[in-house]
Amino acid sequence: MKPILILVIAFMAQSLFAQKAADKILGQWFNEEKDGKVEIYKQGDKYFGKLVWLKTPLDVNGKPKLDKENPDAKLKTRALEGLVLLTNFVFDGDDEWEDGEIYDPKSGKTYSCYMEFDRPDVLIIKGYIGVKWIGKTTYWTKAK
Repeated sequence: MKPILILVIAFMAQSLFAQKAADKILGQWFNEEKDGKVEIYKQGDKYFGKLVWLKTPLDVNGKPKLDKENPDAKLKTRALEGLVLLTNFVFDGDDEWEDGEIYDPKSGKTYSCYMEFDRPDVLIIKGYIGVKWIGKTTYWTKAK
């Protein structure tokens, strides 16, 4: 009975540790240019990221910036602030969040994406088409 109890406790501790490791991505992150801030949050067992701040939130007419580069005409009128840019990421158990997508409002394109830490306060975001070794890498820093 004692070995089974020890195994159950060890399994629970490992699960708790893995969950804590997975959730270290949560919070607010500046993009590489520092002109936007994305809040990464968890919904169920997946991770998402919403644009919560823009350095220049208004256009030249003093109106909120819109998703004007979106290829879908119906979406061109939605505001950039509040837009979900990161969708459906899962933690792989090995310090990488994968199987997600990133939307680039500057180009209107969506890419497959994975994320991992470079340092505790620097997140590597890699968008790609097809194979993940070929694509664009950007570095986001933790907002304090």
